[in-house]
Amino acid sequence: MNVKRIQADGANLRIKQIRSVVGQKQNMRDTLRSLGLKKPGNVVERKADAATAGMINTVSHLVEVEEAE
Repeated sequence: MNVKRIQADGANLRIKQIRSVVGQKQNMRDTLRSLGLKKPGNVVERKADAATAGMINTVSHLVEVEEAE
């Protein structure tokens, strides 16, 4: 599920990097690093707070987001 706008509702999210940062702007690289993603295929779980939702919305074209159980 590639969602364009994540809401800060406190749910647990599983974020997977699906595209490389090669050719992306520096703020995109920094945002992925802040999320804890280093290379395509990496997966992290984060709470959907305001900061995380903003970061995901910034790099939505590079990541895949789903709700974690």
